[in-house]
Amino acid sequence: MRRSNYVLRKITFSIAIIIGVVVFNFFLFRIMPSDPIKLIFNDPRISKESQEQLRISFGLDKPVWFDKARFDLGDFAGAFDTQFTAYVKNLLRGELGISFTRRIDVKELLLKRVGNSLILAITGTTIAIFLGIILGLVSAWKRGTRLDISLLLTALFTTSLPAFFLGIVLIIFAGRHLAFGGMTSPEIHPSDGFPYWLDLAKHLFLPSITLAVVEVGSYFMVMRSSVVDILSDDFIMTAKAKGFNDFQILKNHAFKNAMLPMVTIIALNLAYMVAGSIQIETVFSWPGIGRLMFEAVHMQDYPVLQGAFLLIAVSVVLANLLADFLYTLIDPRVKAD
Repeated sequence: MRRSNYVLRKITFSIAIIIGVVVFNFFLFRIMPSDPIKLIFNDPRISKESQEQLRISFGLDKPVWFDKARFDLGDFAGAFDTQFTAYVKNLLRGELGISFTRRIDVKELLLKRVGNSLILAITGTTIAIFLGIILGLVSAWKRGTRLDISLLLTALFTTSLPAFFLGIVLIIFAGRHLAFGGMTSPEIHPSDGFPYWLDLAKHLFLPSITLAVVEVGSYFMVMRSSVVDILSDDFIMTAKAKGFNDFQILKNHAFKNAMLPMVTIIALNLAYMVAGSIQIETVFSWPGIGRLMFEAVHMQDYPVLQGAFLLIAVSVVLANLLADFLYTLIDPRVKAD
């Protein structure tokens, strides 16, 4: 009963957050000062009448959230015929609107890009998680030594590196030998089989390494801190007294108990995988959601920005919910009360 109440409370809280995100998501992109129609169709040959027709077709002629003039006239239904109500109705139908610039369904556009972002994010994050856990274990076990200090300084340095800067540096020094720019070469197609996947791997190498380098420090620091705390516990001293070697202690005792805090950061980063990395995707021209958001911000494409932001926010909320549930399964000390 206690567990079911815990689950219900967490789900209710997550739903409330998502509702708040939906409202915030709508107003966030409408505080921009310029007119998206004038920005997108910046052509003196387009008359004001044509611009007004475009504004009507996209629903931008309606009030943002409330029409006070109609309300004062007693037209209560018309007072709420606004951009916000249209946005909410579309969401309830599973629709995210039509892109201003591409004139296609935003949901379809996001579905095309999310897979590309996941390819990059899963590859880079998997490398970062593996290196962060291994190096964190070693650093904690060798705490206070030169190796530990060197790893700490390296982790702090890589964490502070801007992703776009590291990406540019890698392109300058390795771009001549490794492919970059897009996911594959223009002449390569999926039907080509192995040459296609080889070309994809070549294009994936630099952006995934960039992502791994800027992320590994956070995994390393969390893992090291957790293992340092665990190594001071009594059961570690007992394991040493029983004659277990260093590898057995790290593998069977320190590693398993240190994974609880790692669950949080891994779950959250899995959510951010959906967004990919705006900077990395932009530098390497990787056609994912991050680059799509960059282009949409430049063109003030509200529907695309709203759809991408909502996708990321919901992913983060669901990842937090998943992490909360995993806590109670991984560690019995976490009580669901």
